[in-house]
Amino acid sequence: MKVLVTNDDGIDAPGLWALVRELHRVAEVIVVAPKQEQSGRGSSITLWQCIKVNKVESELSGLEVYTTEGTPADCVIVSIRSLFPDSIDLVVSGINNGPNIGHDVFVSGTVGAALQGYLRGIPSLAVSVSAYEDLNFDAAARLAALLTAKIKNGDLPQDVFLNINLPNLPQEKILGIEITRLSGQSYCDVVEKEEDCEEPCYHIKRNNKDKDPYYATPGTDIWALQLGKVSITPLLDNSGDKGIKADLQSLMSKIYGELHDLLTK
Repeated sequence: MKVLVTNDDGIDAPGLWALVRELHRVAEVIVVAPKQEQSGRGSSITLWQCIKVNKVESELSGLEVYTTEGTPADCVIVSIRSLFPDSIDLVVSGINNGPNIGHDVFVSGTVGAALQGYLRGIPSLAVSVSAYEDLNFDAAARLAALLTAKIKNGDLPQDVFLNINLPNLPQEKILGIEITRLSGQSYCDVVEKEEDCEEPCYHIKRNNKDKDPYYATPGTDIWALQLGKVSITPLLDNSGDKGIKADLQSLMSKIYGELHDLLTK
């Protein structure tokens, strides 16, 4: 199985390499990531200029690594259509610094990259940890590897597009996995005016509504995180209760048990 790994935090992001090291144990991994941070780019693509791609050295043997000067979505499109045509079996984007929940998925470069794989018929995962400092990537990386194995073995359907968020907790304190839906949460709707500019200038900033009960509606992604659980949200799933969500629900206990076993070894 050949897995394309990308992100929106850039090629040097620790979360990317935590993910790569774990996936490298279970699959052939290719890394194509932005040269610099591209957070908030959503699924935007570069149309009017050349996208430069450079091969770089990897500390892991047998690993092909490339950087681009494009967006996360560019990384996936160029990889699938040109660098590795007809050979990518799975796209995994992350591990992102900070959650991608609720309305934020529509501006997330992490989710936007995974979307490009899904739109081209490739199962895709977007993986994030709900914190910005002192992040623990171990559980997220191992969960991604477990889900990769489930897709490889046919335990999950090929047409999956999963948005995965983990609480930033010590690995033994993660309390379970919930199959969720998007909340009404958004971290990017605070606007502050810059007073010292000659012309009107505004900053869009993250807010902090995670303690508002409205945003903790049972069954949503933010609700799961507040409970100290992993949130797995199937995106663009029109198959109803008998589709991907049902498949994930039936596997949830097994996946959590396997994750717990891995983290306690």
